[in-house]
Amino acid sequence: MTKISDLPRDLTEEVLSRLPMTSMRAARFTCKKWNTLSKDRSFRKKQLRGAISAAKKKQTKEFQVIMMIQYRVYLFSVNLLNPSIERIGKLISLDVEDRVDISKIFHCHGLLLCITKDISRLVVWNPYSGQTRWIQPRNSYHRLDRYALGYEEKKNSCRSYKILRFMDNYEGDNPPYLIREFEIYDLNSDSWKVVDVPPDWEIEYYHRGLSLKGNTYWFAQEKLPIFPLGRVVSDMADFLLCFDFTRERFGPRLPLPFHSFVEDTVTLSSVRDKQLAVLFQPCYASTVKIWISSKIEPNAVSWRKVFLAVDMKPLTGFQFDIYSGSFFVDQKKKVAMVLDKDRCRSKLTRNIAYIIGKKGYFKKVDLGESTVPSLASLVCSYVPSSTQI
Repeated sequence: MTKISDLPRDLTEEVLSRLPMTSMRAARFTCKKWNTLSKDRSFRKKQLRGAISAAKKKQTKEFQVIMMIQYRVYLFSVNLLNPSIERIGKLISLDVEDRVDISKIFHCHGLLLCITKDISRLVVWNPYSGQTRWIQPRNSYHRLDRYALGYEEKKNSCRSYKILRFMDNYEGDNPPYLIREFEIYDLNSDSWKVVDVPPDWEIEYYHRGLSLKGNTYWFAQEKLPIFPLGRVVSDMADFLLCFDFTRERFGPRLPLPFHSFVEDTVTLSSVRDKQLAVLFQPCYASTVKIWISSKIEPNAVSWRKVFLAVDMKPLTGFQFDIYSGSFFVDQKKKVAMVLDKDRCRSKLTRNIAYIIGKKGYFKKVDLGESTVPSLASLVCSYVPSSTQI
């Protein structure tokens, strides 16, 4: 009787190359031969070329996206016009025992920077290869840390991946004291270094950075002095801010196509890793507007006319949450998908994808139960990468 381990290499490669990446971990445990082959560099390159080609072909009709829901990371196939959102599978958890809960993810060129639920651990993960790199802190991590994953493009076309970690917050009272830490971790050298940054701007802890072309962009606002208790400032200068991972420094303030106030919803997304998209919904109005850049660099940005403007009052009647509102754009079909809770209910018990477009196009897709109302679901486009970490 022929065993599965007795199959010739070319036939084994053909079988494994057809498996989705969500099934690769199970395949590795089938037998030693499959485990060895799955780690072979030439086979992985062949499999990756096929995966990327298949993903690009699918993008004419649908997209592959990564979503973080209920502390787990999933791969979805999304068609925003049918609409259909199909869960391809759960990306295998980061350890053998499948016990790692993820509270935040940051995507850069096929790699994910993941923050654990207890904020105590940091890991870079390639979901395609299954490789992970646990990052030890220089001192310790903090609940208000902001993170970014990016890379420096070397002359030989190799990419040197880096992590930016920073916090710039006041803690305590009578009087409050400032904690300011800016540091960079280099995956090549496996080391942290302190960066001197005197910020005259502020990034709220719930505003996630967006990785684009190796750099990371944030929605930021003017830093204000500490005012007496009870005084509130709602109108501040706002702008886009970029961290350049090659120069290892923040760039100049970049203009936005709108002006926002405190409690307005502002969130960033990317369009095929080439352009930046920004969603804006004022707290005093019901219209959601999305713009897409025509040019985006660390030192310059220009914007096209409004890509999409949708009055949400007759559709949902509520403002997308300022702490979530993660969204994804299909530029060709002129539609967008925004993740939030089912805010039409008294209790936020369901995760919902709201799909909006022109001429009143609107669909809702239920993504499952929400047992943690305060935990925002996240979405980002995804193409597999063979990057070694």
